Amino acid sequence: MSYKEESDLLVRSAQNAPYGSKAQNNDPDQKLGLMLEGDAWQAARDEATHLPDIVLSERQACDIELLINGGFSPLTGFLNEADYKGCVENMRLADGTLWPMPITLDVNEETSKKFKVGDRVGLRNGETDLLAILTVESIYKPDKALEAANVFGSPDDKCHPAIRYLFDEAGDFYIGGTVHGLQLPAHYDFTDIRLTPTELRQRFAENAFQRIVGFQTRNPMHRSHRELTLMAARDAKANVLIHPVVGMTKPGDVDHYTRVRVYKEIIKTYPKGMAYLSLLPLAMRMAGPRECLWHAIIRKNYGCTHFIVGRDHAGPGNNKDGKPFYDPYAAQELVNAHKEEVGIEVLSYQMVVYVEDMAEYSTVDQVPEGARVLSISGTELRRRLYKGLDIPEWFSYPQVVSILRKSYPPPAQQGFTVFFTGLSGSGKSTLGNALRVALLEDGRRTVTLLDGDWVRQHLSTELGFSKEHRDLNVRRIAYVASEITKAGGVAIICAIAPYKDPRRYAREIVSKHGGFFEVHVATSLEACEARDRKGLYKKARAGVIKGFTGIDDPYEAPENPELIVDSERCSVHQAVSQVVLTLEQSGFM
Repeated sequence: MSYKEESDLLVRSAQNAPYGSKAQNNDPDQKLGLMLEGDAWQAARDEATHLPDIVLSERQACDIELLINGGFSPLTGFLNEADYKGCVENMRLADGTLWPMPITLDVNEETSKKFKVGDRVGLRNGETDLLAILTVESIYKPDKALEAANVFGSPDDKCHPAIRYLFDEAGDFYIGGTVHGLQLPAHYDFTDIRLTPTELRQRFAENAFQRIVGFQTRNPMHRSHRELTLMAARDAKANVLIHPVVGMTKPGDVDHYTRVRVYKEIIKTYPKGMAYLSLLPLAMRMAGPRECLWHAIIRKNYGCTHFIVGRDHAGPGNNKDGKPFYDPYAAQELVNAHKEEVGIEVLSYQMVVYVEDMAEYSTVDQVPEGARVLSISGTELRRRLYKGLDIPEWFSYPQVVSILRKSYPPPAQQGFTVFFTGLSGSGKSTLGNALRVALLEDGRRTVTLLDGDWVRQHLSTELGFSKEHRDLNVRRIAYVASEITKAGGVAIICAIAPYKDPRRYAREIVSKHGGFFEVHVATSLEACEARDRKGLYKKARAGVIKGFTGIDDPYEAPENPELIVDSERCSVHQAVSQVVLTLEQSGFM
């Protein structure tokens, strides 16, 4: 059976129709997804060889996969300006269709000027895989502050990962238009459970699943999550779809390889035939209530009749004032307000906890008065893994804990990076080399010194000293350090790194794999000038050298480094001892 035949069969069936489809409105003549077929596919493929193209970002690649496979039905492509404005302002497309999340193709200004309305553009995942052709319908500059405020809850709070992405990574222009799919992005992991909406609906039909409860997660599952899904299955008299996100999630989340190994173990604990596991290649925005409504629509497209919404669904954590971005039950309220329009039943629950006196799980609102309640937060779980402490069986399954311990060993078995940053002449290289010698003498790990001058000679020979090039240089160093850390080694970075954003990027990319220790070598400008054997500061003050850090270009001092060292007031030996003591106190030595 062809893709179209399967899609037509499932959309026309009595099974839950995709959101916004003609089938949902009693018109069955509708294909799920945007994939071209037959002669149209071949013609588009031939045409694409002569078209200009855009290389998609990681988030855009996730988005286009769900556009092509029908997960984002009824969207026909990246939002044009009218649809974007309606979505941002009132969660509705220009035709009135409810849609809470802007799906946009962001580009920089230079790229935006290459195209005009009516152009056809190839969309590639990396340099090779041609995924689709876009017919340009609009090119526009969004009001990012309005988008951040309406969609994510603040016009400028970069504590929210999506707001930070919007302002620091996304391009300043959006290109909207219809997408014509040629192929889905290639995946080489867990291919047996990466099912499209059409494929998953087919599995449901084959297994005679009539009522399906969708469970969204971006975290490892433990006993409380299993109990929550079983409660929902009983309440809805339905089967369960465990549908974890394996695209982009919140920075710092457990990697999807580890999580999927956990899900595969958890699925074995369900009664036979009750639960099904499939992966969702979604790029989350952590947008709380709007995100939850978006998730419900997506699960509707994947064939679910019911959707579980717990406490603080898709919440990003705290804002810059230390308070949650969203009310913990706002997501439940928004989805319940629109469930009839979406066409999905919502199952709302409070937090699930373990009642020791009853030796069973219960939602907090159902716990008998005076009963002893046990729970372990995500922070406490990470602490126990970090310290190698016991994780009780009432909380999780031994096989799940074993998987997590292998992926997240205690610090003494992890690699780490020490990042020395400071003005030119502050003593970074001297301290870095002395630390390298001390760690080699210790002998427990391999050690690599990434000195700024060495990197300039070997990795960044083509770069100058503009802000853009300095940022790129630090990002390259951070990438190398992250790979060393991931392999269990030690990377020592010695770089001026004057701007906070590249240093933040270094912390994020390294911390995924091990420890990160930022050391601010806070030597005064006067002392650095006095030490300047090359005469660089003198040339900078004379105007011979432009854009010199500390003279006519700023140094943005770290706000919360792990350690501050003043080389004017302590010896090299004393400074290295402080670094080693910090490493020991953190468990890395």
